[in-house]
Amino acid sequence: MEDALQHPSRPDEITPLRALLAAREQQLTQRDEVIRTREQQLAERDQLLAQRQAAIVTLTAQRDAYYLEKLRLEVRLAKALKQAYGPRADRVADTAQLVLEFGRQLEALPMGPEDLSAATAEAAEADRPVSRRLRTRGRRDIGTLDHLPLIEKTYELTGELCLCPTCQRQREKIGTEITYTIEYLPASFLRIKHIQYKYACRACDHDGHSPHIELAEKRNASPIDKGLPGPGLLAYIATAKYGDFCPLHRLQNIFARQGFELDRSTMCLWMADVARLLRPIYERMTQRVRQSHVLATDDTVMPLLQPKRAKQARMWIYLGDESQPYNIFDFTPSRSRDGPARFLKEFNQVLLADAYGGYDGIVLDRDLPRAGCWSHARRKFVEAEPTAPDLARTILRRIKDLFDVERHAKDMAPEERLRVREAESKPLLEALHTVLREQRAQLLPKHPLAQAIGYTLNQWKELTLFTTDAAVPIHNNLAEQEMKRIALLRKNALFVATPRGGETAAILSSLTSTCRRHGINPQHYLTQLLINLQDTPVNELDRWLPDQWKTAQVAATQGHAEP
Repeated sequence: MEDALQHPSRPDEITPLRALLAAREQQLTQRDEVIRTREQQLAERDQLLAQRQAAIVTLTAQRDAYYLEKLRLEVRLAKALKQAYGPRADRVADTAQLVLEFGRQLEALPMGPEDLSAATAEAAEADRPVSRRLRTRGRRDIGTLDHLPLIEKTYELTGELCLCPTCQRQREKIGTEITYTIEYLPASFLRIKHIQYKYACRACDHDGHSPHIELAEKRNASPIDKGLPGPGLLAYIATAKYGDFCPLHRLQNIFARQGFELDRSTMCLWMADVARLLRPIYERMTQRVRQSHVLATDDTVMPLLQPKRAKQARMWIYLGDESQPYNIFDFTPSRSRDGPARFLKEFNQVLLADAYGGYDGIVLDRDLPRAGCWSHARRKFVEAEPTAPDLARTILRRIKDLFDVERHAKDMAPEERLRVREAESKPLLEALHTVLREQRAQLLPKHPLAQAIGYTLNQWKELTLFTTDAAVPIHNNLAEQEMKRIALLRKNALFVATPRGGETAAILSSLTSTCRRHGINPQHYLTQLLINLQDTPVNELDRWLPDQWKTAQVAATQGHAEP
């Protein structure tokens, strides 16, 4: 059988099959190679697409970053230009309003000869009297002058001037013409010589007993023990620096022009002594302020001198409500929460403040109601207005409507004011809240306007508290206005040299600020306080508080005027 399989006449069928199989395998190998090549090309294309997509994402992020940086720089530029050249009020430019104001100002301008026709101008020029005295547009109304001291000066014609130029006879008085001028007499320094007589019993001294020597009491002398300055001088220096913001080195020059050489270091020590003497009144005012239903607070920088560079210490304001009408300043070496936490330790009512995070822990720990300030929120939109004018102005108009409601309800009784807020302010707030949420979703997270919206929405509960409490104001402007005192003091005096100097500034600023709040002459009040406070018992300190002192002064004045 093997011979039959190997017979030469039988055709070889295996070889072609093997060749066919090899060719098929080669085709499959080539196809696999093509597939692998194709897959590699697809992978490279996917990798290239991924790289391009990553590049697009990177470029988009860079574009957004550059766009946001541009907006941020525009906001900074607008703030700088406003601080340098613009109005201090938080308002945006409205073209229509500017045209309207320009028209009103144009109509209010006085009409001069150049505005008339040529003939009318010539007639007006011909009728105009000739005078060498400077003529103004009218007499300034400076109010009544009856309370000022009066000095009379009489002017008469004497000698040849009284003779009639026609007949050379003596002219007679037929009447008077009375006019007034206002003059200023500079202040002056006085030396007060105190002579204290000594008394002794000569009989006891003769009999060998104690002569009982006693010195007559010296009244209204310097409040500083064995000091040279009187209460009036100390009150003037305190008022000049902390009420009129005139630094001590300028006072030194002013005093030198009046013939009194006084070094500013001496005045600085005097002010520290005055603050120490007046601390009981300051502490009593502080106790009363903590009893307020609504306590407004704010802070600003008060540089503290250090060996290398000034430290950014802080000055805080605590503004009592109408029941406790006192303005208290508090100095702290830093802006940590320890300062307000210490001051507000005994306070348990409504705290009106900005969004400073240091208040968060105090409010949460004490469970205090916290009110927000719409002026702070509005300022964020004013600053972001150049980046999205239309949207920002829309939001600002809605905020303005809230302030218009408050302006209308300002003089209402608390119950009526609360009713107006519930009827008018709440719908405005609901509509504004809807707009803010919708617009924030359409803006980039770091867009200046989105940040302003986030600032407002994050403290929405605080900003809407005024709709449930009639005593809570819509803004914290009064506390911010008092911060201008510290800004002016900082601009003129630059810094405080020691923490004790900061405490001195806080005490004297509190008294002068409260005097201004009640319309009191701080120099008069401080003079009386320095004279009488040392002899006042602790249980009678309240009668020397600024508001009660003013009430007593008004009653005394009316009592003298009645007879």
